[in-house]
Amino acid sequence: MEIIFVLIFISLFIALGFLAAFVWAIYSGQYEDAYTPSIRILFDDHKKKEP
Repeated sequence: MEIIFVLIFISLFIALGFLAAFVWAIYSGQYEDAYTPSIRILFDDHKKKEP
């Protein structure tokens, strides 16, 4: 029975870690531009000319 409480606390600690990483990603601007990645495949890549 004690191991269940230990596992619950460990899983809550891991979940809080993921929540903190998600909040950090939001505040650092990771989700600001949702449009450009979807159209990036439509642009041609400029290949360098070999001499």
